[in-house]
Amino acid sequence: MKGSSLAGALDDRLGGAGFLKKAMRKVFPDHWTFLLGEIALYAFVVILLTGVFLTFFFKPSMQEVVYDGSYVPLHGVTMSEAYASSLEITFEVRGGLLMRQMHHWATLIFLGAIVIHLLRNFFTGAFRKPRDLNWLIGVTLFALVLINGLFGYSLPDDLLSGAGLRILHGVIISVPLVGTYLAMFLFGGEFPGEDIIARLFSLHVLLIPALLLVLLPLHAVVLTWRQTHTQFRAKGLRNDQVRGAPFFPAFLAKTTVFFLWVTGVITLLATMFQINPIWLYGPYLPSTVSAGSQPDWYMGFLEGALRIMPPWEFTVFGSTVTMSVLIPALGAPGLLFTALALYPFAERWVTRDRAVHHLLDRPRDVPVRTALGVAGIVYYGVLWLAGGNDLIASTFHISLNATTWIFRVAIVAGPVLGYVVTHRICLGLQLRDRHTLAHGVETGVIVRGPDGGFTEIERPVTEEEQAVLEPGSPPALPPAPPAGGDVPPPAGERVRRALQRSWLN
Repeated sequence: MKGSSLAGALDDRLGGAGFLKKAMRKVFPDHWTFLLGEIALYAFVVILLTGVFLTFFFKPSMQEVVYDGSYVPLHGVTMSEAYASSLEITFEVRGGLLMRQMHHWATLIFLGAIVIHLLRNFFTGAFRKPRDLNWLIGVTLFALVLINGLFGYSLPDDLLSGAGLRILHGVIISVPLVGTYLAMFLFGGEFPGEDIIARLFSLHVLLIPALLLVLLPLHAVVLTWRQTHTQFRAKGLRNDQVRGAPFFPAFLAKTTVFFLWVTGVITLLATMFQINPIWLYGPYLPSTVSAGSQPDWYMGFLEGALRIMPPWEFTVFGSTVTMSVLIPALGAPGLLFTALALYPFAERWVTRDRAVHHLLDRPRDVPVRTALGVAGIVYYGVLWLAGGNDLIASTFHISLNATTWIFRVAIVAGPVLGYVVTHRICLGLQLRDRHTLAHGVETGVIVRGPDGGFTEIERPVTEEEQAVLEPGSPPALPPAPPAGGDVPPPAGERVRRALQRSWLN
């Protein structure tokens, strides 16, 4: 009785019983692609837990000390307290190496799941109204996690992460007018400075995680619960109908087991596969350069953009503007994230489609969007591969200059070729679907007719198959408004009509 009275009193003041009851009945469709976002969420939980453990022992200081810890090969070497404490976590703290590697592997999986989840939402049109706001939050989360991964990767102050900080310093000082002041403020003096590790630590464990803890529940829970869940077309489904299992108990049980699986996989990777062995790299020294150094995969596209950019620069009012750094360091990610953020609104402007969508598209049914997505993947992939142009040149015995020029050509021609090929493939798949609807499904059974010819027996399409094959999305686009009299439409309207014709063809 006391428990029920307390629950009633809290409900009278907070009003949570109605929301909780509705949330327990929330229906979740059963499709494997919906697990991609959950992988990201649960990897983030592992990152938080292991990160809290690491903060108990890590010392974010660049004060120099002489190492006398457990790792004998570095005895007597002068290093920063940050690097020394990272070695202490690795070799002297019980479970420290496991926690370090779990933290690193979870970050890689977190970012990989975000990318695949984002691509799934893009290719299926899950970003359309009413989820455009949630799409923007997801793109913001992606950018924040990329930045925080770079900051966390730099904290141990080993030779590899120090090389990354040197690149960051070069990017900052290349910003016209304010670059040198920003670098002096962030690094606390001339490179490598005295304050960079402490400031990156504050950003890595306080500011950016606080933003993530606000945006991630909003993206994954609040808006998802408020909106009808998306699902793929199936027989009998309508745009306002969801078919699946309720959150409690079915989905809750499955997602709990899935969380344990994600945690188990991360733990297994951290146990069996070594990653970021900072004790082999040694402490960072500005005078030391290591060959073949590569960043984590998610920063590879920035590395590639820096490597293939021609050495362009010019002088304005006595100041040198280094385009060979500004364009790849700011332009490449700026183009990527701006395109991701604006695409839902650009598609809506072209198609004039302002309807609410809860049924997802098959990528083949929207060839222009699918081709644009593949072009973006090729753009990212070429830059990522270019980040290892030195390793490619040495492994395959190709001139480094030749590999650089190959990637310079590929970054222009690759996305165009990816668009054209993907668009043609989508149209071919649509043609095949129409043939299947008209003539039936191929059975693989070959029979010989009375005239001696061979034909394949085709069975009629079932209602379930017909519901999937019929292109129910995108909807018929509204016609462009007619121009008044002989007055030609404005230039913007002519561009929109041309793009709309391309979208439909």
